[in-house]
Amino acid sequence: MQMVIMDGEEGEGIVEEEIDPLSSSPQEETDVVQEIFNAIEFVARLGDFRRTQRKECYGLVRRIKLLLPLIDEIRELETPKISETGMFCLCNLKKALFMAKKLLRTCNEGSKIYLALEMEAITIRFHAVYEKLGQALAALEFDELGISDEVREQVELMCLQLRRARRRTDTQDIELAMDMMVIFSKKEDRNADSAIIERLAKKLELHSIEDLKNETIAVRNILKERGYQTSESTQQMIDLLNKFKQVAGMEITSVLHDPVPKMQKSQSLVIPHEFLCPITLEIMRDPVIIASGQTYERESVEKWFESNHRTCPKTRQTLAHLSVAPNYALKNLITQWCEKNNFKLPKQDDPAPSDFCSTEHKEEIASLVGKLSSSMLEVQREAVKKIRMLSKENPENRILIAKCRGIPPLVQLLSYPDTKILEHAVTALLNLSIDEANKKLIAKEEAIPAIIEILESGSIEARENSAAALFSLSMLDENKVMIGLSNGIPPLVDLLQNGTIRGKKDAITALFNLSLNQANKVRALDAGIVPPLLHLLDDKNLGMVDEALSIFLLLASHPEGRPKIGQLSFIETLVEFIREGTPKNKECATAVLLELSSNNSSFILAALQYGVYEHLTELANNGTNRAQRKANALLQLISKTEHL
Repeated sequence: MQMVIMDGEEGEGIVEEEIDPLSSSPQEETDVVQEIFNAIEFVARLGDFRRTQRKECYGLVRRIKLLLPLIDEIRELETPKISETGMFCLCNLKKALFMAKKLLRTCNEGSKIYLALEMEAITIRFHAVYEKLGQALAALEFDELGISDEVREQVELMCLQLRRARRRTDTQDIELAMDMMVIFSKKEDRNADSAIIERLAKKLELHSIEDLKNETIAVRNILKERGYQTSESTQQMIDLLNKFKQVAGMEITSVLHDPVPKMQKSQSLVIPHEFLCPITLEIMRDPVIIASGQTYERESVEKWFESNHRTCPKTRQTLAHLSVAPNYALKNLITQWCEKNNFKLPKQDDPAPSDFCSTEHKEEIASLVGKLSSSMLEVQREAVKKIRMLSKENPENRILIAKCRGIPPLVQLLSYPDTKILEHAVTALLNLSIDEANKKLIAKEEAIPAIIEILESGSIEARENSAAALFSLSMLDENKVMIGLSNGIPPLVDLLQNGTIRGKKDAITALFNLSLNQANKVRALDAGIVPPLLHLLDDKNLGMVDEALSIFLLLASHPEGRPKIGQLSFIETLVEFIREGTPKNKECATAVLLELSSNNSSFILAALQYGVYEHLTELANNGTNRAQRKANALLQLISKTEHL
């Protein structure tokens, strides 16, 4: 007899053999127990997990490993000793462990982008595993199986932990969710968005070339499983992967292409793996050895170093120096192999006149940096305008401008009375701040107070770009603190209240990022952030309802925030969004109401007066995965409140 266990996406299942307990033989009993042991052993050997699910994975692995003493005692039984009922329970335990094994394997080997985009669905799968494991263990007949009291207590404790895990408040990474929301909701391509992409790449550990090549293969496997059908979710995976590649300086190619070198496809022979550069996966013309002992194509590793990296691309270890040494032995082997197999090495492209590495380009930027300190106003204007444009064009220019000591004079220009110079200077710093190292350099030059001053009194464009610059700089936790201490939150709140639509969007993104810091939540409340956020909820045409609710969720997590936002009118607004908002509106509003109600039952009582129960019941059945969990958690709170 077979049964299909649904696991993951709709329509996806794994076929499991189910043992009929009425006809099980001693051999079948032994097989089932051995399969359970093998599943536990497999799970215990799993290594590093994807960052977005790491905590859940390690928690589940830790609990499953606690089952080993139980299985050891069952294996010691003389067969046939297990009743039909006991055999049925063990089969259910095996199926639950197979579900766990498949889920953990996905989190160990699967696409990192998929796991981030489908974070809610993956969490649902974890909760399903908890439930199946808990049911299987609770049904075990310990006396019949001859289980010792010590092991029995351990299993009962595990069952309690599994029940608590199913009831646990959502631990979704709110910063990651907000970043995803911003990237996929913005229609215009702003340089500030690149800072979000860089943060996402680092958070998902997809910032090295090797990581991105592996991720490409993982995404391709998902597309293959889905029959290469391009749904919204698969297109988002591809788009985000390409954005990460762009930030890393990789060529954007179709995800469906093979990750092997182009010249290898046209040849009937296979190029030895050791002849391929680990960065480009192309055969090396000029192999060189770096400080880690790894060998790369000279051109590709020099570009890596010039992109401000001081690590080995393959091993990720920090290098003692950036010198390279020719690998003559390997070069001779490659030459001999090419001659023997009549393989022609591809010619090196001639560098373009505007190439990043060219002397002419470096001299041009150095000259522009020098002109920033000119005594002639028109010369300064023209130089800062050109630096603004160059810093927008590509990552290499941002690094080179910083190397040419361009940041200090740009910061000095922030105090100039000339409106155009101010606009160009603050926008150039915004562009430069996309580079991680430049964020620290800009803050070190004490640019943050000057940027805040422009945010307070500059032109409309300068204020908007100042807000975007503060958002980009606040990617670093130490800069979050510095911006808060420098009184940068009040002018952002003012821009949120009185700015253009674009200004409001820049301000709300910066304020969300800053409010991830606990002290900044209080500063935002003191600056009067609640009224402009409520206005964004009232004016749905502005398209910032979800962003506003996300900040309300952060404020609701602070003891001083709950009384300031938990007014009756706000509770009524939340209920309205739960009733008739978009699916994302409903999800966010339910999350805010749950955060408020978990700390104070009066909020849920107020919501009940506005008819929230009926809407939560509907949401629990038909909402998004996350909305369903939030709605069910609120319904449980209501049930507890009614029994008090």
